[in-house]
Amino acid sequence: MNMKETKNGALIDRIGLGVFLVIFALGAVQAAKYMSLGIAVMALTALVLEALIVLAAWAAWSGRMPFLLIAVAVGGFVLNSFLNYGETTSFGSLFVIQGVIGGIWAVAGTIFMLMKKEKPGKLPWVPLVLLLLTLGCVGWFWKSNVDRDRAWDGHAKRTIWAVPEKFDTGEIEEAGTLEELLYETKAYATDGRAVTKRAMVYLPYGYSADKKYNILYLMHGTGDDEYYWLKTHAYNKIMLDRLIAMGEIEPLIVVTPTFYVENDCMDGLDALTFSFREELRNDLMPAVEEKYSTWAETADDKGFSASRDHRAFAGLSRGAVTTANSVLCGSLDYFSYFGLFSSFRTTEEHIRETMLTEEQRDLPIHYVYATTGNFDFATPYMTPGYTMLNNLEPRLDYGINTSYDIFPMRYHSIGHWHLSLYNFLQKVFSAEVSQ
Repeated sequence: MNMKETKNGALIDRIGLGVFLVIFALGAVQAAKYMSLGIAVMALTALVLEALIVLAAWAAWSGRMPFLLIAVAVGGFVLNSFLNYGETTSFGSLFVIQGVIGGIWAVAGTIFMLMKKEKPGKLPWVPLVLLLLTLGCVGWFWKSNVDRDRAWDGHAKRTIWAVPEKFDTGEIEEAGTLEELLYETKAYATDGRAVTKRAMVYLPYGYSADKKYNILYLMHGTGDDEYYWLKTHAYNKIMLDRLIAMGEIEPLIVVTPTFYVENDCMDGLDALTFSFREELRNDLMPAVEEKYSTWAETADDKGFSASRDHRAFAGLSRGAVTTANSVLCGSLDYFSYFGLFSSFRTTEEHIRETMLTEEQRDLPIHYVYATTGNFDFATPYMTPGYTMLNNLEPRLDYGINTSYDIFPMRYHSIGHWHLSLYNFLQKVFSAEVSQ
């Protein structure tokens, strides 16, 4: 090796060390941020992710192989897509910064080495072996838990990796039906004009107008529609059919509406999460419960209030925001079960002005079920929001009529919400209430 090569190699080593130390420092800060949430699974997730990133950076530096930092770049941008969302949170932003730094040096360092004809060092066995062992352990742990839960014969549980196969595979003869319901409403968030909207209605197998049914209203998230839950992702309907057919839950009616009103509020959708209250109470519920047989004796305020113990509302993402803003904090007199999947962005002021008013503060709350995933960008703001709700609301008793589940290896996606629906269906409409 001549003097010129030695100088170039030393320069590459110094820059590589600097990149490694910066990535290590950013990783320590990012891990500390997730540990500050006080949730063991989130802390462990951050530590494992940062261990993988730091090991890749160590291998790139110690082996004089900057191209290995491509793994850091790809990992940083993938994690950014899971853990950050511009509208609500950038809690995991240091992952993408690590990715940018790693990507820049991966390209620049590799080009510099090629131009100067600088050869890589010895293969960095220690960090590479540790990296592969960590990845292997994570993969084995994930697969073994998924396989165990797929074969499981039990009921809803807090740490769930997959819906048991017996509830999740193949259509059955005793399947419920889906109907489209058109109803008249108004553009409550804007100009109040008349609007015709559509909701999907699930009727359980053997539905009879001579029987009273519990009812669940189920809302989608941003960019989706009334077909999302039971038609676009039809395995949710298969699971629902099977839970009923196998006697795990009682037959119920499920309504999947949409918070969208034509093209209104497209530059600020949160207005629709509040205005849906008026549509729900004035138009959707009367249209549904006048036509289908629920516990409401009459499809009006008196009938809905008297039958609230037989009515639930749940939603995912912005549908969970709608659940909170328009139902939990807007229609507690009509509902007593609530599902908040991957979002809770209601303010303390809104809670005090609705749930805690003299008219509603004594109404029983049968269950508030909240979920998120350890890779879900909603977790950093959902956790303090849910804690605030529990601190403000004396009717909620954790583990009795409310719980907060964080599903491992799940992010802001239907795979997570499939698990949420599975658990939620087994927490609502207890046998005592349904008598």
